[in-house]
Amino acid sequence: MSVSDFRLFQQQQRSNWIRLRTLTSLRWVATMGQVAAIMVASLVYGVQIHLGLAAAIIGVSVLANLVATVGYPENTRLSERGASLWLVFDLIQLGLLLGIAGGLNNPFAMLMLAPVTIAATVLHLNTTVLLGLTAIAIITTISQLHMPIVMFDGSELLLPIIFQFGFWASIVIGIVFLSVYARQVTTEMHAMREALGATQLALAREQKLTDLGGVVAAAAHELGTPLATIKLVASEMKEELGDHPDLYEDATLIGQQADRCRDILHSMGRAGKDDLLIRHAPIEAILREAAEPHMERGKHVQFQIDPSQDQPTIARRPEIIHGLRNLIQNAVDFAQTEVRVDVTWTDVALNVRIADDGPGFPGSVIGRIGDPYVRRRRNNDDSARPGYKGMGLGLFIAKTLLERSGAQLTFANSRRAGLGEGGAVIDVAWARDALPNSGDRDSAPLGENQQNSPET
Repeated sequence: MSVSDFRLFQQQQRSNWIRLRTLTSLRWVATMGQVAAIMVASLVYGVQIHLGLAAAIIGVSVLANLVATVGYPENTRLSERGASLWLVFDLIQLGLLLGIAGGLNNPFAMLMLAPVTIAATVLHLNTTVLLGLTAIAIITTISQLHMPIVMFDGSELLLPIIFQFGFWASIVIGIVFLSVYARQVTTEMHAMREALGATQLALAREQKLTDLGGVVAAAAHELGTPLATIKLVASEMKEELGDHPDLYEDATLIGQQADRCRDILHSMGRAGKDDLLIRHAPIEAILREAAEPHMERGKHVQFQIDPSQDQPTIARRPEIIHGLRNLIQNAVDFAQTEVRVDVTWTDVALNVRIADDGPGFPGSVIGRIGDPYVRRRRNNDDSARPGYKGMGLGLFIAKTLLERSGAQLTFANSRRAGLGEGGAVIDVAWARDALPNSGDRDSAPLGENQQNSPET
């Protein structure tokens, strides 16, 4: 499954996360609260409520819960439409109950916020808007059409008009504010979860490619001897079959195919067994390996490394290679002619700077670079990025993977970084003691090489 397929799957499945049992449990709690409120108001405070109508309305809710409990399995998950219908039912049921109990004179009218808030956290935007409008319509209706609350002495409990309007306005504002707030927080949580899942997919894919390369390399090494034997035997057969043209051609063909097998295996694997030595490499080798897929894309990728010093040796970890590759890819995507990769180091730190001569990061998103699914840009930002529909997921993956290795990333434009006009600059800095296997590896033996197995 690709990263884009993963995100599409998450979007399609998000509305199916809510369980029917969850809503029925909440409705049981709400039903018991409604019964308790009516009993206390009637028996303790002597409020005259139409108990028959109240019992009928609450009974419909109880009946719906019984049908849901008996007719559906406990693990049933609701679709978008099913969840929205259940929440609309709750709004209507609560609205009817408030309508026979004073309308907005009843302080429990604030409970109309609950179904809309639930919708904002689990349902799509259109459904949330529909439920919000439904709640506002119900609140507006019961503010004008309702049965009064009659006290024990026969007087009606009425709030002043200004308070009723304020109560109505506060509920409407609460519906809008809580819906927007809940949806924003939930959307960010979902986006982060999806992006982390995409990061895991990318890392797993890079690990599989690394493992596959090791398996192929081991196969190339192990098959070298039998292929050489076949080549030798074919050469001897050719010497003995000079008087038999047909057999001579067959022996020649065997030798040629043995050479072809050797060349194929050699091109697929660069080393023999899973050599512990190649698990570590100088930082320049790591950077060139990361940049290799983007070296022939029409942009000059220039590496600037001080040759007079011994380069730090680090672990060839998939997350480091994949993270650096994403950063270099982003630079190549937007560079006009050149991408510069500068490496500097001290005894305590290792720094990699990736800079390009392109338009730089858009001003409207530079503060959010590294966040997943960044879509909103100012109109003038897209003019410098024609045809680009990225969502920031590549930079998020790179940032997450590199930070897992102990790196700190800084995003800026060249002018802001003091390097002149235009162009994006990404600084990746590791503390040497936090970088995996940085520097001194001669303090302990590497151990024996281990041969890869196909199950890797």
